[in-house]
This record gives sequence, structure tokens and C-alpha cells, in this order.
Amino acid sequence: MILLEMFFRFFFVGMFSVGGGLATLPFLTSMGEATGWFTQADISNMVAISESTPGPLGINMATYIGYQIGSQHSELFGFLGTLIAPLGVVTPSVIVILIVSRILMKFRNSKYVEYAFYGLRAASIGLISSACLGVAKIAFINSEIAFSTENLLSFFDYKSIILSILIFIGVTKLKKIHPIVFILLAAVAGIIFKM
Repeated sequence: MILLEMFFRFFFVGMFSVGGGLATLPFLTSMGEATGWFTQADISNMVAISESTPGPLGINMATYIGYQIGSQHSELFGFLGTLIAPLGVVTPSVIVILIVSRILMKFRNSKYVEYAFYGLRAASIGLISSACLGVAKIAFINSEIAFSTENLLSFFDYKSIILSILIFIGVTKLKKIHPIVFILLAAVAGIIFKM
């Protein structure tokens, strides 16, 4: 039953997360809250792992979550989860692409199709921005430490903020360097500075 629920929940994520992998984050947050399968902090870790591995972000996160959820029941379910969750995410795209490719050929010069794509671009920007804010909140704010020590300065994780700024500058200014180099440098910095 858990595998069927997992498929349909990820099918829903794949159906409505327009804009790629980061656009799935609001839906995954909602799924975690509804099911208790994972927390917001888990999602932040999933993003880090999924960004560091080859393949599309949404598929990598679905595979990771599928294994995590399934392996709570058994190793076999963990393995099946790595297949079921990504299949759930991908299935709506395949269905929609098959339908749209037939329709789009007939209506590709339509103003309404152009307007629809304009709206979808705005939706994807909104979803990705929401996801970025959620990840930034987890990465940059130490809410547990700040409230337990009553020290407002400990509220922000300055090491993470500085590292993010340096990575942002590096990625925008040093375009010839592959992004994986920045991911590896960030991992090394995390180990050295115990971030």
C-alpha cells in the first residue's frame, strides 16, 4: 500500500511542478508535512545530495525519497521505492508531452498557446523562488540555537551565508569552471569549517 501511495503522491508532484526540479520543493514540503515521511531539514539534505549527483534534480530527489521511505519497511521496499517514486514523477510528463505534441502542431501559431506559455513561465519562477527561500531558511538560520541561547547573533549561520556568497560570485564570474568544482569546494569547506 505504501508503494501505491508513494506513486500517486509523486505523480501529483510531477503533474503540477512546472519548472523543473526546484519547482518540486514546495510540493515535497507539503508531502512531508502531510505524511511525516521527511522534514524540511531532510529536504535541504536531499537538494544537496541531488545537486551533487548526475541526473535531473527532481528525479534524483524522488529516487532518494523513494529509497528512504521504502527502506523504513524493508530492503526490498527501499529498492522498489527507488523505482516507484521517480516513475510517479515522470509519468505525468510523458502523458502531457504526448498530448501536447499532437495539439501543439495544430495550434502553434495561436495567441492563446503563447499566453499559456507566458503564464507557465511565471508559475515556474514563483515555484523556484519559493523553493530557494525555503532552502535558504534552512541553510542560513539556526533557529534552535538562537532561541535556546537567547543570543540574536547566533540566529544566522554566517559560515553558510559567506560560503553561499562566494559560490554565487564564483559561478557568475568564473563561467569556464564547471559547477561540480564549486560543489566539491563547498563540501570540502563544510568539512574543514564544520558547517
